[in-house]
Amino acid sequence: MGAIASRYRVSNSALSSTDIKNLEDANKRENPGTLDELHKKTKDVMPVNFEGGKLMVNKGISNHFQMSHTLTMSTAQNGYKLGATYIGTKQISPTEAFPVVLGDVDPAGNVNFNFIHQLSPDVRVKAAAQIQECKLTATQGTFEYKGSDYTLAMAVGKPDFSEKSSVFVGHYLQSVTKRLALGAELVYQSSARVMGGEIAIASAAARYTMDDSEVSATLGPASFHVCYFKQASEQLQVVAEMDTSFRGMESVGTIGYQVTIPKAELVFRGMVDSNWNIGAVLEKKLQPLPFTFALSGMANQAKQQFKFGCGLIIG
Repeated sequence: MGAIASRYRVSNSALSSTDIKNLEDANKRENPGTLDELHKKTKDVMPVNFEGGKLMVNKGISNHFQMSHTLTMSTAQNGYKLGATYIGTKQISPTEAFPVVLGDVDPAGNVNFNFIHQLSPDVRVKAAAQIQECKLTATQGTFEYKGSDYTLAMAVGKPDFSEKSSVFVGHYLQSVTKRLALGAELVYQSSARVMGGEIAIASAAARYTMDDSEVSATLGPASFHVCYFKQASEQLQVVAEMDTSFRGMESVGTIGYQVTIPKAELVFRGMVDSNWNIGAVLEKKLQPLPFTFALSGMANQAKQQFKFGCGLIIG
């Protein structure tokens, strides 16, 4: 009897340890990403509309360097841009390598520059600059630290020591549970143009993730923004978004969707909002050629506005 009881206790103890381990794995918290990407899933589904004609040619010079040529023809923008992208040799994962340097320039001398580097598995730095009409109009530097279950980021934008003006932004996002992440943002600006010489704005953020859907929201003194993402099927994604301005006393609701047909290599994105705006973008790969054909359409029945765009990406 004693031997049987002993075997029973050992078996029962092993089962309890397994149950505890499974419970710990189910509740294990992971890094929640950055606060900038809180609404990323919803934003990726929304169509990015364009007007007129667009031609982009991508040319790989080597395994680490690529050039691009973009020609845009529309009523809002006309011209040519030369772009370049460099990807370094520091391999972080099968899909990520650093440093990354990318930028573009047009014949008028307008330049956009971005630099991203992963200093360690936990630390990443970013830098961005914009030059327009031979003047430095915008600069930003960002430092990100990713812990096991949180992300801390600090950014400084366009410091002007002659006018004693600068903008500092702090982000913090914490995984409270495996599904729930909470965060906060603090924006501090000092400038002679600001009443009192300085101002600080704090806002809160939250994201709740389910098996096939996600809800994210940000709340600040002047606005409230909430997004919903739903993976309806392998081919269909549906999103909803509401942006409320407390100062303007206005709310805009938007519904969007993305349909992916892998066999046809076709992606269709569409949206409609409460201001009667309707937009859609269709992208189709023209195999076996390295071409991607894009069509864009925008309409507002209330304002009687209609815009159409056609694009071709080579490479």
